[in-house]
Amino acid sequence: MKTLQEKVSVVMPAYNEAGHIAASVEETIRTFREFGCSWELLVIDDGSSDATYEILCGLQKKYPGELIVKKNPFNLGKGRALKKAFRYTSGDFVVFLDADMDLHPIQVQTLFDILRLDNADIVIGSKLHPNSRVNYPLERKIMSFGYYLLVKLLFGLPCHDTQTGIKLFKSEVLRKVFPRILVKQFAFDLELLVNAHHLGYKIAEAPIVLNPQRKYTRIGSRAVFATTQDTLAVFYRMRILKYYDRIDYYRRKGMAKEFRRMRK
Repeated sequence: MKTLQEKVSVVMPAYNEAGHIAASVEETIRTFREFGCSWELLVIDDGSSDATYEILCGLQKKYPGELIVKKNPFNLGKGRALKKAFRYTSGDFVVFLDADMDLHPIQVQTLFDILRLDNADIVIGSKLHPNSRVNYPLERKIMSFGYYLLVKLLFGLPCHDTQTGIKLFKSEVLRKVFPRILVKQFAFDLELLVNAHHLGYKIAEAPIVLNPQRKYTRIGSRAVFATTQDTLAVFYRMRILKYYDRIDYYRRKGMAKEFRRMRK
């Protein structure tokens, strides 16, 4: 990435990560310094109830000009946090990176390589890529594959795994797609990718190395139900209501009141 002329903005949402956030931020900064490109790291605390924000403020003083810290007053969900954080980025490319370091930031290099090779607009890490090396429970593997089949059936996306926490976007894609997004939590990544694909942006997948930094907890039935419900809601808006196409129509016509009413 030393030959990359454009700037990269790394966005890292964090919620109750006091035990891990300092190590995650410092490892990310060290990695991007070695890349040698122009970059910034923006961490947004999504209303943590622990000391995450206080730790981040201390780190911001330690890394001025490299680390930007923002905070939501209360927990709004990953989708809202990322949308808010994007407003403060200045990069030509935006990387989404989870704060738990299950996915080491060194893997961003692979995403950029695939972006160039495939002439893609978006590159997403995929646990289901044949070259990925993952270490997570069989239950999670089965659920990931089952969700892939559901997404493939409903949307025909050209990717196998929408949920992995490392993604690379051209910033112009997010500027175009984010105003269309409604999901705040479970199916946020799906809604983002479905809309990008609908608008004609090219999505490519990258292999990942997944090394869990803490023990996985069992996925509850409530989370499974919420994810399925959000997924079906995205399908309903895309295929039945044609909601996303209507947004474009109202925006082109300058019909601001109708646009706001649709988003309520």
